[in-house]
Amino acid sequence: MPITVLDQNTINKIAAGEVIERPASVVKELLENAIDARATAVTVEIKEGGCELIRVTDNGCGIPGDQIPLAFLRHATSKIRSVEDLLTVSSLGFRGEALASIASVSQVELISKVSQSLTGSRYQIEGGKEKGLEEIGAPEGTTIIARNLFYNTPARKKFLKTPMTEGSHVASLVEKIALSRPDISIRFIQNNQNKLYTSGNSNVKDLIYTVFGRETAANLIEIRWEKDGISMTGYIGKPVLARSTRAYENYFINGRYIKNHIVAKAIEEAYKPFMMQHKYPFTMLYFSIDPQSLDVNVHPTKMELRFSNGEGVYQAVLEGIRQALARQELIPQVDLETGSGKSAAPQPAPQKPHPEPFETRRRQALEGGTPEKPLRATDVYGGAVSPKPSLVEDLMPKWLKKERTKREQEVCRETAVKEVAAPEQPEQMDLFGGKLLDPQSRSRHKLIGQLFNTYWLVEFEEQLFIIDQHAAHEKVLFERTMAMLKNREFDTQMVEPPIILTLNPGEELLLQRYMDYFTDMGFVIEAFGGKEYAVRGVPSNLPSLARKDLLLEMIDGLSEDTAIHKPDMIWDKVASMSCKAAVKGRHAMSPREADELISQLLELENPYACPHGRPTIISMSKYELEKKFKRIV
Repeated sequence: MPITVLDQNTINKIAAGEVIERPASVVKELLENAIDARATAVTVEIKEGGCELIRVTDNGCGIPGDQIPLAFLRHATSKIRSVEDLLTVSSLGFRGEALASIASVSQVELISKVSQSLTGSRYQIEGGKEKGLEEIGAPEGTTIIARNLFYNTPARKKFLKTPMTEGSHVASLVEKIALSRPDISIRFIQNNQNKLYTSGNSNVKDLIYTVFGRETAANLIEIRWEKDGISMTGYIGKPVLARSTRAYENYFINGRYIKNHIVAKAIEEAYKPFMMQHKYPFTMLYFSIDPQSLDVNVHPTKMELRFSNGEGVYQAVLEGIRQALARQELIPQVDLETGSGKSAAPQPAPQKPHPEPFETRRRQALEGGTPEKPLRATDVYGGAVSPKPSLVEDLMPKWLKKERTKREQEVCRETAVKEVAAPEQPEQMDLFGGKLLDPQSRSRHKLIGQLFNTYWLVEFEEQLFIIDQHAAHEKVLFERTMAMLKNREFDTQMVEPPIILTLNPGEELLLQRYMDYFTDMGFVIEAFGGKEYAVRGVPSNLPSLARKDLLLEMIDGLSEDTAIHKPDMIWDKVASMSCKAAVKGRHAMSPREADELISQLLELENPYACPHGRPTIISMSKYELEKKFKRIV
């Protein structure tokens, strides 16, 4: 076939296909342009999932009327001037393709005004063809309306999902961008209904409360960390906020919402000791990194970037989150009403309804009560009443009636104050003082006994702590083994006769590749001829590993991918080893053994979860127990 040069319309539509996949892509480009225009308030409105209408209004700097047509040309931008600027770009957009791509597949109307001008401009363009430019009155800022997306490319329009699905993609995107900029007020309107409104007060915790709700905001850990020129601030969630997807891992680099496998890997690695497998944490992290160490020109949608020092970023994120988690006491508290676990926190005192006004209640008492509240033998205030006004009361002098009424009102006010006053706040464990894990608290622990030959009960500071002996022993062995590796304290127990392993080529390659790790952990493994290897020694603190099936399981689980963090490849294996060597549930332990195990557990830096993420300790407050037994109503 002969080579031909494509016409401009076809070029624009091809470019649009790279940038504009669905209505959410249009909203992303327009919202980012509004932020780049230094807007402090932006409103996004869509109808029918954005297929029918997308309107983005901002109070930014606006576009001069004579430059508006230029803004819709391909590769026309105010963000950069030369290729060198790509090394230091700080704006969200810079390619100059967004408006041209949007205009080529929709009917666009733009209204804009700059602060220096008395009037604004209105520009219309459909399918890449100009329809008009006129002067009109307008507020400062820019409004862009995109109607009938893909009206001139039906082949692409048929691949759009339902309006509800497309609308959910838009809502998710607006939410992410709103989270990236706590300093900008962003409103999202879908089919004339307000779906999101952020205040723009720069308070990240307020923003999290607005978007994710009270429970999330109540279980946050603040992070302020800096290392090697990488600044990380924001909040991470306690393990009780764990989710089944990565959708709640939010992180922003220089104000840009992105997805990056290095950052995600570091976050999940830091949480691994606290999480069950296949669970993911909640994070809201803001990174400040030198733009020269980033490459944001990786993908047309700018959702990806590269680091010049990926290892440094990984280590900074990993250490920052680990230290933040290590400072917390993360013992889940059991709520007896719902059976759900939550982080230990002071319980709000139960609030009684405000008593009805005295005159209302007195009238109801004298009239014999109401269907909803029948009159009882005694008044709610403690004074006896007669079911009906007596003849004596009818004949009572006015001054005496007045005195009696005055006295009743005084008694009522005194009692009402007592009713409104909140009951004494139940004492709860202070997470930052008087901790269960403080060395000085150990002498005040009261070991109650063993339950179901699996759980040990400990009383401390009006809290009942329940410790899983298997998970606790796993954790102790795991930390002991990891400490040996870190400190290079190797100890080996010889095995006689040796354990002979017959390996396939793949297993043999992995064993040879990672032989140093086995040696560091206390194994003595020698070639025994052919495909066989002799295991002559195992770690002395894990003698139960002297089993052929466990050793083969360890080798089978090794991975050839040590991409970022080399010790990571043995983490799961050490966890598995600790599990195999730990005392099991339904095993009777003596109080002395249990006390020693608990002491070893509480001395650990992170005693709250076993290597697989299961909790080792949960707590139950005296207050919750008294509620269950109706001592507190």
